[in-house]
Amino acid sequence: MHVVETDVLIVGSGPAGAAAALALSTYGVPHIVVTRYSRLTRTPRAHITNQRTMEVLRDLGVEDEVLAKATPQNLMGNTTFCTSLAGEELGRIRSWGNDPLVQAAHDLASPTRMCDMPQHLMEPVLIDAALARGSNVRFSTVYKSFEQDEDGVTVTVEDRLRGDEYQIRAKYLIGADGGRSQVAEDAGLPMGGQMGVAGSINIVFDADLTKYTAHRPSTLYWVLAPGATVGGIGAGLVRCVSPWNEWLIVWGYDVSAGAPDLTEEYALSVVRQLVGDDDIPVTIKSSSAWTVNEMYAETYANGRVLCAGDAVHRHPPSNGLGSNTSIQDAYNLAWKLKLVLDGTATPKLLDTYDAERAPVGKQIVTRANKSIGETAPIFEALDGLSPQTPEQLWANIEARKDATEAAEKQRAALREAIAYKVYEFNAHGVDLNQRYTSDAIVPDGTPDPGFDRDRELYHQPSSRPGAKLPHAWITSGTRTVSTLDTVGRGRFTLLTGIGGEIWLRAAQAQPLDIATVVVGPGQQYEDPYGDWARLSEVSEAGALLVRPDGYVAFRHADAAGNAEQLLTDALRRILGHG
Repeated sequence: MHVVETDVLIVGSGPAGAAAALALSTYGVPHIVVTRYSRLTRTPRAHITNQRTMEVLRDLGVEDEVLAKATPQNLMGNTTFCTSLAGEELGRIRSWGNDPLVQAAHDLASPTRMCDMPQHLMEPVLIDAALARGSNVRFSTVYKSFEQDEDGVTVTVEDRLRGDEYQIRAKYLIGADGGRSQVAEDAGLPMGGQMGVAGSINIVFDADLTKYTAHRPSTLYWVLAPGATVGGIGAGLVRCVSPWNEWLIVWGYDVSAGAPDLTEEYALSVVRQLVGDDDIPVTIKSSSAWTVNEMYAETYANGRVLCAGDAVHRHPPSNGLGSNTSIQDAYNLAWKLKLVLDGTATPKLLDTYDAERAPVGKQIVTRANKSIGETAPIFEALDGLSPQTPEQLWANIEARKDATEAAEKQRAALREAIAYKVYEFNAHGVDLNQRYTSDAIVPDGTPDPGFDRDRELYHQPSSRPGAKLPHAWITSGTRTVSTLDTVGRGRFTLLTGIGGEIWLRAAQAQPLDIATVVVGPGQQYEDPYGDWARLSEVSEAGALLVRPDGYVAFRHADAAGNAEQLLTDALRRILGHG
């Protein structure tokens, strides 16, 4: 059997696989991507793209292209609850950073803006850039099995065009093959939770819904109507794919009874019910059934086989965390593979991938499912949870307009219930507060102060080892750049200020090429607003060592006579040498 050799084999071309290919090609790591499909995804699927993911895409050089194709943040945020798009509106919540106070927090947290980038647009951006940088992508190629030994992984694949099998010999295998990952199953990764807890249908269609949506621009419109149900949520969802002509409806079904026959007539009937205007021309583009899952891998790796994306975390689309976490998994893993493969680090560095990302995967599965439960109070406010006739539910909705004490309480309860959905639609802390604990992080001995505010709702920047480098606008000549723009690009970076010369010499003495950044008056970078002085949490003569993924790996509050030894010891720990 013919054998092809490479450093890394990636199975899957979705967000995790495509991002892994882009990062590895950017870092110059030889790799191959195989996907069983003949093309990239045709359907919108995942779409919310948060600030942390945009920071990743900024570092990988595709942020501008994503923004050019995406729906901008200002058109995402009037999440509406209604009886149909043409029917009664029950309330709205300003979402995805569009509340003025939340938008200010977004501006302070990152140089990037979140956006709505449907998966069928995102995948080509990632793969095209990866191909331009040297990726080898093989479509219509099915993963069959793998065998690993001390030196690598031998993977058997089938070419669906030729109908024959061949083998790919790789030093490492990345399983990014989605929610029913065969690689994760073959690797024996232990899973918690369960699959198939609810059934949902995606219906993609074209229709000009401008008159019902342009005045309240949003990514999501939730329709509370008799019979509506999505993944355990008693509502149908109308999602904007492209304002205001391309749409996706999510509609539920009884998973125990199986998916209905997805005829065009059936799809059109669902669209008509949720839109509420039968006179608008509708073109059905596709329909597909899927199941809501509540599952996460307890470990992400088995030897030289490492899994990422939906292969290791499967959950409802609540909070829009799926593709974001998948891309961030790949970003965390890629630089570690690069340093292990070029001999800079030992394979121990790869153990930190599991240690850092598995807790994040468990967290987002928990958060997404919790968000489903937090929808129930909306129905409680309308007395819509107990079995009743459609006529009774419509009467309950109508009763909220009465000038009675009961109706006043109902209105207040409905407002409070919708406002509480902030934990799904404005969970800024969930997006940005990820903290890592692993051997690739060197504690500085200071006590963890925790979070001053709700860690799910509010981002709290910190330069503590294990936190993402805080964003601050600094200047270099006539340029204004983010502190995040001074790090990344596949390298370690040491940041210091006036008086930190000993740290610069310590960085130059390392066998690893470390970029250096000096911030201060008359230096390489200046801090005209004083924001970096406030956020750095070290003195001007102190130092931060930042990993290629933008996370602080080592921190020292001031100058140190033994700076070279401290930095050497830190790097030895991070890279698995000590």
